Amino acid sequence: MLVVAVVAGVLVVGGVTGVAVAATNGTGGPTVAGSASPTAGSSGTAAPAAGSATDGFQDPAAPAARSDATPVRVTIPAIGVSSSLEDLHRGAAGELDPPKDWDSAGWFSDGIVPGEVGPAVIAGHVDSPTAAAVFFRLDELVPGDEVHVAMSDGSTRTFTVDRSERAAKSAFPTSDVYGTAPTPQLRLITCDGTFDTATGHYTDNLIVFADLSSD
Repeated sequence: MLVVAVVAGVLVVGGVTGVAVAATNGTGGPTVAGSASPTAGSSGTAAPAAGSATDGFQDPAAPAARSDATPVRVTIPAIGVSSSLEDLHRGAAGELDPPKDWDSAGWFSDGIVPGEVGPAVIAGHVDSPTAAAVFFRLDELVPGDEVHVAMSDGSTRTFTVDRSERAAKSAFPTSDVYGTAPTPQLRLITCDGTFDTATGHYTDNLIVFADLSSD
C-alpha cells in the first residue's frame, strides 16, 4: 500500500491492500502510515490479506499554469509496468484518494502535469489482498531506467530514473518530493518496509525520483 506526504495539505493514496494515511507532523511535513493484514512478504514489503487500501501524502502547491494535455498511461519497461492512469484527487479531509484498481497507477491531477516544470506525482499499490499490484517491482528500478508517460495529445514524455529513496512514514521527505523544482521531474511512490500488525500500516514509503529526458 502506499502513503506519502506533500507540502501543503494531506493527501491519501493507496498502495496495497492496506491503507496508509499521511498526517502533518507539526512542521509542515507529513507522516505516513498504512493498514492491512499481511500474508506474504516481498521486496521488503508484506502482502496484506484483505482490506481497503488508501495511502496518504500531503498536497503540494498547485502549478501556476496547466497543460491542456494530461497523462493517460505510464510504462516502465524495466519492471514490466504498463498501466492506464487514474486521476487522483483529495478527499473531504484533504487526503489523496488512492487508485480504485489495484493494477492501475494514478497521478495527482491537482498538481504538476508530467513534463511541466516541477515534481509530478504518480502513485500505485504495491500489492492487493490476493496478489502483487502495479508497483510491486518498483524497488527494482535503478538509475538510468526509463519511465514513459503517454499524454492525451498523443505525445510521450520520457523520464530517466535518478535515484530511489526509502523513508519512514514518520519522517517523510516532504520538501524533496513535493517542493519546488527548477526542471520537469517525476516521483513514483508506493508503500515499502515491513507490515506492522499492531498498527495495520506499512512502516515506510518507496520514492523513485526521475528527471525529464533531454532526448
